[in-house]
Amino acid sequence: MFSNTNIPSTKTVLSAAASLAASVMLVRSIVHDFLPHEVQHYVFSGLRSILTRFSSELTIVIQEFDGLTNNQIYQAAEIYLGPKFSPSTRRLKVSKPEKENNFIVAMEKNEEIVDVFDGVQFKWRFVCSLVESSSPYYNNPYNFNSTVRSEVRSFELTFHKKHKDKVLGSYLHHILRESKEMKQENKTLKLFTLQFDRVYGSRGDAWTSINLDHPATFETVAMDSELKKAVMEDLERFVRRREFYRRVGKAWKRGYLLYGPPGTGKSSLVAAMANYLNFDVYDLELTDVRCNSELRRLLVATANRSIIVVEDIDCSIDLEDRQGAADERSKFYVNGFRQDSEKVTLSGVLNFIDGLWSSCGDERIIMFTTNHKDRLDPALLRPGRMDMHIHMSYCTPSGFRLLASNYLGISEHSLFPEIDELIKETEVTPAEVAEEFMKNDSPEIVLTGLLQFIQTKKKEQDEAKATKSQGERLIKCEEIQEEGEKGQQS
Repeated sequence: MFSNTNIPSTKTVLSAAASLAASVMLVRSIVHDFLPHEVQHYVFSGLRSILTRFSSELTIVIQEFDGLTNNQIYQAAEIYLGPKFSPSTRRLKVSKPEKENNFIVAMEKNEEIVDVFDGVQFKWRFVCSLVESSSPYYNNPYNFNSTVRSEVRSFELTFHKKHKDKVLGSYLHHILRESKEMKQENKTLKLFTLQFDRVYGSRGDAWTSINLDHPATFETVAMDSELKKAVMEDLERFVRRREFYRRVGKAWKRGYLLYGPPGTGKSSLVAAMANYLNFDVYDLELTDVRCNSELRRLLVATANRSIIVVEDIDCSIDLEDRQGAADERSKFYVNGFRQDSEKVTLSGVLNFIDGLWSSCGDERIIMFTTNHKDRLDPALLRPGRMDMHIHMSYCTPSGFRLLASNYLGISEHSLFPEIDELIKETEVTPAEVAEEFMKNDSPEIVLTGLLQFIQTKKKEQDEAKATKSQGERLIKCEEIQEEGEKGQQS
C-alpha cells in the first residue's frame, strides 16, 4: 500500500506552481529591464534553439519581402489563406478597395489557420511586428534624429519534420497555382489607357485604369454563329497551351485582326473576349506614342493575361510600308546642335508584336482593328503577328434574329421572313439594327420601323450602284472615244 504522506496536497501543488510562475515573471522582467536587446535576443534564441531540438515540428518563415522585392510565395499565401479559417479562428480582416467589386478577406495578425493538403495538416500563423529604425530624411529632412516605425509581416508555416519534402515539392506549388486561379476568378476587369502626363516622365506608371463594366458577351454579339464558335475555340486553345508554346519556343501570345466597316461590332467583340477570358484590356492609341522606345516601354508595363488593343490601325499611323523605317529619325538643329526627332514606325510596331520585346510577358493577346484591311502592309498581317483574321461583316439574318431576341425578347414574328430577305440584299450594320430596336418597346412597331428603314436603305444603295455603274460606263465610253481619236491621228 502507498502512504498518503508521500503525496503532496493540492494546496501545496498550487502554491509551488504559483511560486514558479512568479519566479519566471521576475526573471523575465529583470531580463527585459536590465539586459540590452541584443543580449535578450541571444538568450531567447538560445532557449528556442534548445526547445526546438526536442520538438518534432519544423517552421518555415515566409516574409513579405525578399530584400527589396515582393516575395511571390507570401503574396500567394495571402490570397490562398484569405477565405480559409479554423474553428479556433476568432478574428479576420475584411477590406474593399474603392474601385473593386469584391471584398478582400485576410488573416488578422497573430491568428492561426489549419490547412489540410493530401491528408496532412499544416498550421499557418500570421505574424506582425513593429521595427524602429533611424532615418535622417524620412518625412522631415531637418530632423536628423527622426525614428521610422515600420511593420514587418510574415507567415509562419509549421508542420511535422517528416513532411518537409512534401511542403517544398508539392504543397507550396499547390498554393501558387490555387492563388493564381483565385486571383483571376475574383478580380475586377480593368480598362487601361495612357496617362498623358506620365507617358514621357519617370513618375509612376504610364497606364491608368477604370473598371471595365462592358456587358458584351459571346451570347449577345451579333456575328456569324460559325465564326463565333471558331473564335471561342481558338481562345480556349490558346489559354491552355502554356507548355506547348514553351516547348516549340514561341512567346505565349496571340494576334487577332478585326476588320470590317464601322458599326459591325468590333469593339463589342473585344469586350466579349475580355469578359470570356477575364482578361484586362489595354487601349493603346499609337498617335499618343512618341517613338519606338516608348512603345516598348508601354508593352513591358502591361500585365500578363491581358488584351492589348490598337483600334483603327490604318488611321493611327502611316504603316502601309516600311520605307519610313529608314527615315525614323529626322534631323533638325537647336542652338547649333543636332537633335533627333523619333516617331513610331512599322518596324517598331512589328517588333512590338513579334520581336524580342513581345516575349516579356505571358498570355497576352494583341488585337488590331481596321475598317480597311487592304491598306495594311502584308508584313503586319502574316501568321505569328496577326494569327487570326476575323471579318466583322454587315448584319446577317442570324445576327438580326439574335438582336431581336436580345432587345425584344422574341424568337419568331410574321415580319421575320421579309426582313431576312431584305437583310441579305442590303448592307446594314448590326449597330443600325440595334438603334432601330431601341426606338420602341413594342415588337410590332419596332419591326415595322426596321422594315421601312431597310427598304429605304436598299433603295438608296440601289440608286448609288446605278449611278456608279452609269459613271463607269461614261468613263469607259470616253476612254474608247479617246483611243479612236488617237488611232485616227496616227
